[in-house]
Amino acid sequence: MKKLFALAALAATAVAAPLAAQAETVTYVPGPAPAAGALPLPFSRAVVAGDTAYISGTTDGGAKLGGTAADAAKRVMDNIKGSVEAAGMTMDDLVWVQIFAADLADYGAFNDVYRTYFTGPMPARAFIGAGHLLGDAHFEVMGVAVKKTN
Repeated sequence: MKKLFALAALAATAVAAPLAAQAETVTYVPGPAPAAGALPLPFSRAVVAGDTAYISGTTDGGAKLGGTAADAAKRVMDNIKGSVEAAGMTMDDLVWVQIFAADLADYGAFNDVYRTYFTGPMPARAFIGAGHLLGDAHFEVMGVAVKKTN
């Protein structure tokens, strides 16, 4: 009977230890400090759990910054790159990306810019026509990155 309890305790420890270690490795990457008098945004810029980073959606800054669809694509991709790097990873660690576009006609302009941000294989992705985006942005991008061990 003692052996049975010892085995049960060992099995419980074998299951609980990795879960506890994983829970200890969650890091929240805050967004930029809010302007004076403004409330902070109600989300983290990224959340890193173990070797995986969940990157919050970010926009190109919207109509107030103006420019072409290509200009907006560069701004949003620079924002995503900043979030990925703040999570301790590189753009080549991205494994999944989701792009929301105010106008599907901007698909080609976005892709021309997007390609320049990767040196390795491209992540899986979706390009979704979303209509109106926050701040009259052209694009919003979010993704998941996994830290490569090699």
